[in-house]
Amino acid sequence: MTENGSGRTLRSAIFHALRAGFRALPISEATRDAMRQRFLERFPTIRPITPQGQAVPTMERRARVHAGGRAIGYVERTDEPLPDPLPATLVAFYLPQFHTIPENDEWWGKGFTEWRNVARALPQFEGHAQPRLPGDLGFYDLRNPQVLRDQAELAQAYGIGAFCMYFYWFGGKTLLELPHQQWLNDPSITLPICLCWANENWTRTWDGRAEDVLIAQQHSLEDDLAYIAHVAQYLRDPRYLRVDGKPLLLVYRPGKLPDPKATADRWRSWCRDNGIGELCIGYVQSFERPDPRDIGFDVAVEFPPNLSTPTNITERQTLLNPDYQGEVLDWRDVAREYSERPMPEYRLFPGVNCGWDNEPRKPGRGRTFIHASTHGFSEWVRATIDNRLSRTPDADRHVFVNAWNEWAEGAVLEPDGRHGLAWLHACRRGLGARPQSSLSLTERPVARRPCVVLHAWYPDILEEILSALTESAMSFRLVVTTPPATARDVDAALARHHLTAEVVTMPNRGRDVLPFLRVASRLRDEGEEIVLKLHTKQSPHRADGGAWRRDMIRALTCRSRVVAIQRAFHSNPRLGIVAPEGHLQPLSYYWGANAAATRHVARLMGIAPPDSGNDEFVSGSMFWVRLSALAPLLDADLDDLAFEAEAGQVDGTLAHAVERLFALSARQLGLTVITAAHACGAPEVPLRRSYPYARRD
Repeated sequence: MTENGSGRTLRSAIFHALRAGFRALPISEATRDAMRQRFLERFPTIRPITPQGQAVPTMERRARVHAGGRAIGYVERTDEPLPDPLPATLVAFYLPQFHTIPENDEWWGKGFTEWRNVARALPQFEGHAQPRLPGDLGFYDLRNPQVLRDQAELAQAYGIGAFCMYFYWFGGKTLLELPHQQWLNDPSITLPICLCWANENWTRTWDGRAEDVLIAQQHSLEDDLAYIAHVAQYLRDPRYLRVDGKPLLLVYRPGKLPDPKATADRWRSWCRDNGIGELCIGYVQSFERPDPRDIGFDVAVEFPPNLSTPTNITERQTLLNPDYQGEVLDWRDVAREYSERPMPEYRLFPGVNCGWDNEPRKPGRGRTFIHASTHGFSEWVRATIDNRLSRTPDADRHVFVNAWNEWAEGAVLEPDGRHGLAWLHACRRGLGARPQSSLSLTERPVARRPCVVLHAWYPDILEEILSALTESAMSFRLVVTTPPATARDVDAALARHHLTAEVVTMPNRGRDVLPFLRVASRLRDEGEEIVLKLHTKQSPHRADGGAWRRDMIRALTCRSRVVAIQRAFHSNPRLGIVAPEGHLQPLSYYWGANAAATRHVARLMGIAPPDSGNDEFVSGSMFWVRLSALAPLLDADLDDLAFEAEAGQVDGTLAHAVERLFALSARQLGLTVITAAHACGAPEVPLRRSYPYARRD
């Protein structure tokens, strides 16, 4: 029987009242976790029903072509040096569920591996990127020993220091142990591993029948000894991950052990008696957070996004599946909250997370964290190392990543078809030095030359813009984007002006906007800070298109102005965008056919919807910008297929919507948007009721 509105309201009120009282209790974190877990297991229906998303749209925002579109921020493999020494050891949780075993054949059907869950997923709401499909490594089968070699080599190239491989032991029976054995028997794999005993019962949770046990744990004194004797072959290997010289052995759910302290004592005694020596025993803070010393362990390991309370944003989503019963949460809250957590008095290895979406395992009722971004992830890694580990001894400088290959839970560092190696590239950046753009004004060196990103669709107009850049007398890095058919004309024009540029060819899609976003994403990763966005605007549907273009370019590139604009950016770290005067227009005047699409992109960006009464936009899409001001837009996970095929549209495309969000992106971050005249101390152009280059709504 479904619950009516008043029933849902009452349940929600009771739940939140109980939670507020519970949080006010003067008890330890460990006690609180244990009580919460027991209460929710006994009264699972106490949770309020998840708020439902908005109605299914009448017009879909993305063509249903295929699920393999490359997102803005897609990264190919590059070989770059890592810091030496590394500032911390990144340890990635590793799932071995990618080869067939008889038990899974029996329980889930012949040939089952995790890939079956992954491939069946469907998007449930607009912007839901499912299915998420593998990239460079393909739909691998871990029965092939070359797969683990390739994974280990790739991980090491990007700064991953070890895999923490889940280990499945059930009263003397192991499951999915083949990859572990491959590592043990292959000395060519130099990447260390450690083991995490996943000491839970296996149930039909994916089918919604958690009470249906497939294979159970059999915890006992004898089982403790049998387990440590079995894994000793790994602990003895010199490649095995050690902390302060001791093999690190983890338990996923210590609360499931009858007496975790007794288990730890048995393991330690056995290892001393059998030539292994001392152990470093840890547990994963997946559902509980006791002081490890209280349970006879040495260290705890964080496991985000578990034990966090991000904002539930299900109601803001536009559903594709009207029967969707899942939850949509804000990943940025998790990253922010974990980054700011103080380190406890006990020994802790902090954790980071590269996303979460278990829709493949729970179709139509998954838990999806959106707004996860590679840039936000790299900042989380860096903040964890620089701040949370700042006073940690070298032996304890470990950061655990959830995860290397949890494909059906959306926690994946491995290359995928949508992002390439972007998540691994983020690991490398997080381990490196802080980028100049993140430094305070007093920390920054002398500002580097700006970068000009110029989209050349009309080669004849390119000459005019190159002349303006040359006459500006500024030193700049130049990136020119153009369709393949005009690349030769672009090269010739650059040669005539004696300019050196990186010419990037892209299909004619998304006008000047999509090429700019792709280049801007890469430049941000490279540490560029200030960019001038230009394009060969002609507006052939207007007689004054040339005048429109020349007015903007003159305002942005005039020799007397470029130095003042650069100085304004360097002296004011809160300056986000400098627009040509006269072209910073009220959004409410020029919605056109773009209102719905603009709100849609704002939702993907994770920002408040535009306020048509107060917000402004840069008409004509030419401006100076601090790249960090565009973070919400660059992290919105747009791809080529989100932009309509070119058909001469004059309004209403996704490119037109994005044009209306550049300034809003900056202001949502607390950055200012001013005109070039303002930056240079010149008189402003008063806002005219009738903008010459567009008809007011």
